[in-house]
Amino acid sequence: MKKTLIIIIPIFVVIILLMIAAGAAAPKKLDWSPTYKTYDKIPLGLYVFNEESKSLFSNHEITKFSSSAYEYLDADYNYEKNQYNKTGSYLKIDYTNTIDAESANELLNYANHGNTVMLSMTNFPDIITDTLHLQTNYFEKQDTVQLYVQNKKISKYEYSLATSGVYFDSIHPVKDSITILGYQKTKDTLVPNFIEAKFGQGRILLHTEPAAFSNYYMLKDNNYKYVQDVASKIPVGQLIWQTGNGAGDDDRGVLSYFLSKPAFRAFFWLALIALFIFIFFNARRRQRVVPILPPVPNTTIDFTKTIGNLYFQEKNHHTIIAKKIIYFLEHVRTEYLIDTYELNEVFIERMHQKTGKPVEDIERAVLLIKKHRNNFTSTEADVIAINNAIEKLRL
Repeated sequence: MKKTLIIIIPIFVVIILLMIAAGAAAPKKLDWSPTYKTYDKIPLGLYVFNEESKSLFSNHEITKFSSSAYEYLDADYNYEKNQYNKTGSYLKIDYTNTIDAESANELLNYANHGNTVMLSMTNFPDIITDTLHLQTNYFEKQDTVQLYVQNKKISKYEYSLATSGVYFDSIHPVKDSITILGYQKTKDTLVPNFIEAKFGQGRILLHTEPAAFSNYYMLKDNNYKYVQDVASKIPVGQLIWQTGNGAGDDDRGVLSYFLSKPAFRAFFWLALIALFIFIFFNARRRQRVVPILPPVPNTTIDFTKTIGNLYFQEKNHHTIIAKKIIYFLEHVRTEYLIDTYELNEVFIERMHQKTGKPVEDIERAVLLIKKHRNNFTSTEADVIAINNAIEKLRL
């Protein structure tokens, strides 16, 4: 077993090292998945925006949460006073709408109580767009998209990848309740992609290009200034930022972080396989090899054979016959409780009744016993004859 492990373990170590080396040497493909997670450093993650949020919102008190908007805001609502304990702004940046119906209603209620709701995503909850009488559309993908922010001076920024092309196609302002804050250019036409809608005592900001907040564009040219202009529309104060779509959605453990790296993931699974094989080969009980010992010989039988051969070689036939007779009669007395003092008709009848052996065989054995008991001149033929007679009874 030790020799097997000495061979297997180095092989697995070499395989793991080769896998890690191959993963490190292989060209890395950029992951363009639109996760919009604050911990993701891929192009469409929000790691840079998250790091820069302290400077972007330097005058804000930022609170991040990963539960649903309904759970968070409802817990902050004072039903006795019919108001929220804290006033401020809500921020959500995501590729697509992940807000459930209850949370969308809660956001409308939050804005109605004098707060601000800021959503940057490619589509919005139906209840919000229906309430504000908004419709969206999108244009065909172009090599370059220009985004504009309308402030004291119109600023233009260029985007080429991962843009949604979504814009507000139909806006029906009610008493000038909707203000266009930004545009994007499709062909030769400017269309709104960033609006502000008054709602109750508060307002709702809707933005259709979340890619602008991503790592790729935050680090590209001077596009970070576009994010500054958009963020400036959020009023100063308490800012609650929903960074996940459910309880614990934005929290990752150490293991999750390592498994997100291809090299570490390969190492982890190979290590598990190696551990499984090691346990499989070592789970059986370990013990020293037990030597096979021959059974202890029956020395009594060997001794008897030796003595018998000695008598036979010495041609002491009478002694052999005498021993045979003594052992036979002793067996009859102890096993069948028959008196062997007189070997007469009574003895033969009792032997026949208790052993069930033929009378002729018993008479033959008794005859030879009487003949050779006191005969001192026995021959080899006599030994064979009396032995055969006794063995025939098989007592």
